[in-house]
Amino acid sequence: MIAYENRIGTIDISEGYLSKLIGHEVTSCFGVVGMVPSGNRQRLFSKLSKKELLDTGIIVSGNTDSLKVELHIVVTYGMNINAIAASITEKVKYVVNQATGMTVSKVTIKIDGMKE
Repeated sequence: MIAYENRIGTIDISEGYLSKLIGHEVTSCFGVVGMVPSGNRQRLFSKLSKKELLDTGIIVSGNTDSLKVELHIVVTYGMNINAIAASITEKVKYVVNQATGMTVSKVTIKIDGMKE
């Protein structure tokens, strides 16, 4: 849980909510084919469920002052990887800021595969 206080009270935001919010935006980016499970827990769950979840391949850490996001993605073969990464980075920072008011200090994108 990431908690912060405002003039009304305390707001708790779960990493799961942020992961699903970010996953929805990343999978809609041009050139992104899908997400790759990160960590043993996500790999096991993806094998058992047989469907791709929005929070697959996303790790959110930090606090309200500086969120850090790590993404594991698969991209389309032949696409400009720098352009895809820049687009994803800006989209993630914008969406998290608009939805929660928090700022993302670092977005790490790991490309784990390519598909045609």
